[in-house]
Amino acid sequence: MSLSIRDLTEVRARHPEAVAEAAARRARRPLIGVSGRLMIVAADHPARGALGAGARRLAMANRRDLLERLCTALSRPGVDGVLATADVLEDLLLLGVLENKVVMGSMNRGGLAGSAFEMDDRFTGHRAEDIARLRFDAGKLLLRIDYDDPGSLTTLESTARAVDAMAGHGLPVFVEPFISRRVGGRVRNDLSAEAVTRSIAIASGLGGTSAYTWLKLPVTEDPDDMGEVLETSMLPAVLLGGDTGGSPGDQAAAYERWRKALRLPTVRGLVAGRSLLYPARGSVEEAVDTAVGLL
Repeated sequence: MSLSIRDLTEVRARHPEAVAEAAARRARRPLIGVSGRLMIVAADHPARGALGAGARRLAMANRRDLLERLCTALSRPGVDGVLATADVLEDLLLLGVLENKVVMGSMNRGGLAGSAFEMDDRFTGHRAEDIARLRFDAGKLLLRIDYDDPGSLTTLESTARAVDAMAGHGLPVFVEPFISRRVGGRVRNDLSAEAVTRSIAIASGLGGTSAYTWLKLPVTEDPDDMGEVLETSMLPAVLLGGDTGGSPGDQAAAYERWRKALRLPTVRGLVAGRSLLYPARGSVEEAVDTAVGLL
């Protein structure tokens, strides 16, 4: 089936079974290829109500535009796959752009950005059984821990059970941990070396086995601290791209932070979203190719 973006709504309305059919016939690949590195484009932000990129508050709200940017990114040499929620991944499946790509399902999106319950990050996205049924390749979950917010305990327990469930299916799960706190009513992630170290220690020990656990980590405030910070765990890690800000200078500085951290022995790749899909300078192609070059 060859579809364009304008066909998606019609197919979804008349043939919802097309999603399962596309998932069943999709050609798969190993998580780690010959290079031993991973370059994943992330697009799971909208499901948490986080639609901004740089100075544009609703940049990710236009689904046609987002899909066009994702298709462009996935077509670039060196891009291994995509991380997204069910709605986005199923659009990409129907478009036929996930062949021989790593497909990662986003699992917990219940901690809506700016909400009073943001730390109680319920698993409202993919379950382990969904990822297995659709023949996807991995899952990703967000673990923000605020020592002053009881909702973090619910997230911790749910995360541990998700790690167990993914391991039960023999599927990798990428855990993205932060020590967080509210500042002026908004959740802020602490990127100090000590906070990132604590988050790694906590995330690495969740569940009954860590055999299938990966870490998805931010670069610390001082990139020179990353070597010591990553000594906290032997689990394989990928770097979190995040939103690099609205200026070309911010974007260039982010590339330099990634370049340094990607040299460290436990780091196996990069997962970046808004910084590549909505670059402060240049095109999607240029941003993606630069990130691939860092690997």
